Amino acid sequence: MEYYFTQETNFFGNTNPRELLDKYGSPLYVYNEMILRKRCREIMELVDYQKYKVNYSAKANSNLHLLKIIHEEGLHADAVSYGEIYVLEMAGFKPQEILFTSNNISKDEMELAINKGVTISVDSLSQLEQFGRINPGGTVAVRFNPGKGAGHSEKVITAGNNTKFGIHPEYIPEVKHILRKYNLRLIGINQHIGSLFMDPKPYIEAAKSILSIAENFESLEFIDFGGGFGIPYRKQTGEKKLNVKLLGDQLTSLIHDWVNKHQLQPTFLVEPGRYIIAECGILLGTVHATKQNNNTTYIGTDLGFNVLLRPAMYDSYHDIEVYSNNGALIKDNERINSTVVGNICESGDIISRNRMLPPVKEGYIIGVMDAGAYGYSMCSNYNNRLRPAEVIIDKNGSDILIRRRDTFEDLLRNFTTI
Repeated sequence: MEYYFTQETNFFGNTNPRELLDKYGSPLYVYNEMILRKRCREIMELVDYQKYKVNYSAKANSNLHLLKIIHEEGLHADAVSYGEIYVLEMAGFKPQEILFTSNNISKDEMELAINKGVTISVDSLSQLEQFGRINPGGTVAVRFNPGKGAGHSEKVITAGNNTKFGIHPEYIPEVKHILRKYNLRLIGINQHIGSLFMDPKPYIEAAKSILSIAENFESLEFIDFGGGFGIPYRKQTGEKKLNVKLLGDQLTSLIHDWVNKHQLQPTFLVEPGRYIIAECGILLGTVHATKQNNNTTYIGTDLGFNVLLRPAMYDSYHDIEVYSNNGALIKDNERINSTVVGNICESGDIISRNRMLPPVKEGYIIGVMDAGAYGYSMCSNYNNRLRPAEVIIDKNGSDILIRRRDTFEDLLRNFTTI
């Protein structure tokens, strides 16, 4: 049985892809408010523990309007740059609701975050030394490497032996030495195994590791298990979603066992990004050309990798829907083996390879599913292409512009006069 995500979720509300592109231009990111709120609530209810919190990973998507919705749902935030801290604050997050999981940051950036009152997590001994020199007597968190990672691509595995992230547990004595040297108080520890796991097992094993590391420190205020919760990018072929109930039950049991054993009650956190935001976003683009090259049917669109980098960078998979000139979803039984490409001057500018899609004509619309995470946040002006607008379908089914499309003047905005 064919599965069409937009039809199943009434994704476009009171409008359709044609009306949206005519109104806001092509390509276009479209988000659905109700799907976003539903995912927030699922994660907020994941663990049954009084001092449980969720930090949304802002790097997945930092649109101001979407951040405001996420904050309304009670989530806190994880930032990886001072720029994200700045935008999060503009969205209503208070400094105490932000954890800065920094990586190789400058003295200046660290000072900005310290002065803002944001909790900083460092992930190397040298960065802990830098923090101590800048802020002796201060409070700090440390990111540890649990020893084993997981993820959909080698490029997003953030634990284990082949990653730049975290301090290995063997260096705990050195961590303690630096803490004493600068009279620092360690208030939290955190980890992250990688992005897009669909089996709870590696996450639970990593959680056990960080709990074991926690036993080396007294008076921790929080323990952060990290994020990486996956979503099914292959819904059209029946891929099942992450079993969040199983994950939540196992995590709840693990937490309560540890708390009862040690008679401590720190705050426990998770920091999902993709799970919160991916499925509420769809990228729409227009077909401008079709052709045959060496028995391959190419569908040429305005969806270059400047607009969606994931397929080119990670060889990532996204389900594709096709809409006719008038915006109607095409569900014809006829299928053609097709490769969807963009308009960037690179051979790697490919959205999807060898997909069985309906016959496509110029003017048709391509919908790239599950594009809310690491879509617009990784956009660029490569080839001097303009970044698209972003629109949200609100709870009443109405479309609202939440970021305007670039103009050609924006391409010149930061140049200085020679």
